[in-house]
Amino acid sequence: MDLPDFLNDADGEIRLMGSRIGLMHVVDRYNEGLSPEAIWCEHLTLTLAMIHKTIAFYLENQSEVDPYISQCRMKIDRQMAEPSQGPGLNELRRRLEARQRAETT
Repeated sequence: MDLPDFLNDADGEIRLMGSRIGLMHVVDRYNEGLSPEAIWCEHLTLTLAMIHKTIAFYLENQSEVDPYISQCRMKIDRQMAEPSQGPGLNELRRRLEARQRAETT
């Protein structure tokens, strides 16, 4: 997909230039029925003109953007389904023992 100058691909995620807000976020809110002005109220770091341009880009390239958004959702769903990565039982025991030793000395 050819991106206009106000969108950039940052590590596989298409974002609005100069922000961390993704194309998916604007398109999702637009598809939920929000007006550009309502979207702008949620993302005041963007300009209203940028939101209008993003929606126009989406409408002109919907056949390419919709599969991209579906892939983003699948990636998010996979990440949410994965167990959170934290310390294992042995590491927790080691930390507890270290804390107990520190408290007794």
